[in-house]
Amino acid sequence: MAGRKNSSAPDVITDKVSSLALAAVLLAVSPAARAGEENDTLAPWRSGVRVRPVSTVPGRHTIHSYFNTTPESPDGRWVLFFASTAADGQSGEVRILERATGREKVLARNVTAEDAHRVACQQWISRGRRVVFHDERNGEWMVVAVDVDSAQERILARDRQLGFGQPGSDLAPIYGMHWNPGAHRDFELVNVETGEIRTAVTADAVKAAHPEWIARQFGDKPISIFFPVLSPDLKRGFFKLATPAGGDARSTQASERKGLFCYDLEKSRFLCLHGKWGHPAWLPDSRTIIEVPNRLIDSDTGAERRIPDLPAFHGDHPSVSPDGRLFTTDTTLEKFGGTAKEWGVVVGDLRGKDYVILHRFDNSHGANSWRRSHPHPAFSPDGKRLYFNVSSEKWTQLHVAEAAGKSN
Repeated sequence: MAGRKNSSAPDVITDKVSSLALAAVLLAVSPAARAGEENDTLAPWRSGVRVRPVSTVPGRHTIHSYFNTTPESPDGRWVLFFASTAADGQSGEVRILERATGREKVLARNVTAEDAHRVACQQWISRGRRVVFHDERNGEWMVVAVDVDSAQERILARDRQLGFGQPGSDLAPIYGMHWNPGAHRDFELVNVETGEIRTAVTADAVKAAHPEWIARQFGDKPISIFFPVLSPDLKRGFFKLATPAGGDARSTQASERKGLFCYDLEKSRFLCLHGKWGHPAWLPDSRTIIEVPNRLIDSDTGAERRIPDLPAFHGDHPSVSPDGRLFTTDTTLEKFGGTAKEWGVVVGDLRGKDYVILHRFDNSHGANSWRRSHPHPAFSPDGKRLYFNVSSEKWTQLHVAEAAGKSN
């Protein structure tokens, strides 16, 4: 199949692996072996892929929150999104849509988001029985859980925002507002079943573990932990640090944010530190992190390696399929025959060399938030579908791509 290395799918219809084992796969599999269909992990995504909006309801934005979480429920029944009729997409409703029927259910109304980039950080939790999100109410930020069946809500934490957890767990990572953390400077975990909040790691402990690096980066400025993300097995988390920079929640000067810190929650010990945070996401092995550009980081040692023979994707919010064989990301298309206004959604072989661009679109419209929505592609829990935002028209729309022969 010629051109496989840099194919762009023109006929689109509009387990666990240890870090060492993954390294062996990357080194051992030859290009010749990949040519065989039995080794062609991208075969379902090369042709016959169906791409469509998740919802057909007109006159509103429908936005998936982020690439660190999937909008599809663990059982595959529902799709979660933020719906907004506001031009900037920063206020609206948390909704779910039943995949089989298109029926929608409102879980929360009058939700105020920080921007249209991550909207309410809405995500599945409690094995799909609940959804958790954050909301600004009368100037106060809070983390809220809502029961899917009853739509009853529970305020879990005040003066906090929400990181990203795992849908099979009852634990949600939370932190103080990065522009004004007040007393809430630490990485905390809230149990959405019991309401208990416990400290996972303190900002003071981070400073004690990495004093020289923090002094170089932040001087004597106060720091807080920002944006924690839990590993699939819940035993680790990564986060960055923030210090207030004078702006408010909706300002590019809200805070200075630096570093990629990995922490072992089970053993209460610090792991690696990388100086720059790009767009990190966990692999299913709960040890390896995919990071821009095309890097895999061992969270135990900090060692990194390139996914070989891939172009640099600009924009680049990467995440990995549930089986650990594929990655997805988004990119502007200047290097792929398009313009800076055009974006594409990529699916690639985690062994390297091979990728396809599933869908191309003008992404210069949509919600006119101060911080724009990006595609943020993410796989479904079974790996058969891919969800991403498209801002090709007035309204940003959540889309789904279904791999050929995998629409169930």
